[in-house]
Amino acid sequence: MGMGQRLHKKAPGARAVFVRRGIYSPHPPHPHASVAALRIYMGVMAWYSLGSMSTPQPNELSLEAMEQLWEEHVKCEFSTCNVDDTMATMTSTPYVNHVPVLTGGVGREAVREFYSRHFIPKMPPDTQTTLVSRTVGRDQIVDEMIFKFTHTIEMDWMLPGVAPTGKSVAVPLVAIVHFQDGKVSHEHIYWDQASVLVQLGLLDPAMLPVAGRETARKVEDPDSEPSNELINMV
Repeated sequence: MGMGQRLHKKAPGARAVFVRRGIYSPHPPHPHASVAALRIYMGVMAWYSLGSMSTPQPNELSLEAMEQLWEEHVKCEFSTCNVDDTMATMTSTPYVNHVPVLTGGVGREAVREFYSRHFIPKMPPDTQTTLVSRTVGRDQIVDEMIFKFTHTIEMDWMLPGVAPTGKSVAVPLVAIVHFQDGKVSHEHIYWDQASVLVQLGLLDPAMLPVAGRETARKVEDPDSEPSNELINMV
C-alpha cells in the first residue's frame, strides 16, 4: 500500500451524535422522585437553557460543514499527504497536541514544521483509521477511532526515539477537534501508550495492569473480550 493509499474508513454501525447549539436534555426524573431530585433536575435544565442562549464562539460553519472540513483535513494528512493542503484547513493560530507523548506544535509555523517533518512523512504506509463513533457539537467534533499500523518506520509523533520493530499495532484513539473562524483551530489526540508499547514488545503486560491489542478488539466488539480479567488475575 503506497503513501497515497492509507485508509480512513467508518466501521459498520459507526455512531454519530449531533449536539445542536450546545443544548443537552437530560432524562427527566421518575414521576415519584423526591422534591430534591426534582429541584436538581429543574436547576440542570435551567443551566443548559442559559448556556444555549449565550453568545457562541466565532464559528462560521454548520455541523455538516465542520464534518466536511475535518474529513478534508484527515484526507490531506493520510491520503494525499500534502502539508500545504493540510494547513489550508487550519486557522492562523492552530495547535496540535498528541497528549500521551506531548508531540505537536503551537502556532502555525510550529504546526507546519511538525506536520512536514515528524507526522505526515512518519506514517507507516499500511496505516488505517476506522471511525467507531463521532459526536458533533456547535464548534467541536469528537472522533472515536481504531488506529492500526505496522511499525516499519520511525514514528516521531507517536514513538519518538523508538526504532522500527516490524510489529503490528491496533489501538483505540480519540481526536477532539475544535473549530474557530471556519477552520480547524486545535486538535487534542489521545490513545493508550501502554497498549502500544505492549504490542511492540517494549512493555511486559505480566508485570503491570496493562493490555495490548485486545483494547481495540473490545471497542470494535464489546463481546470479543471478557471484562475484568486484570482484576481476576490479582
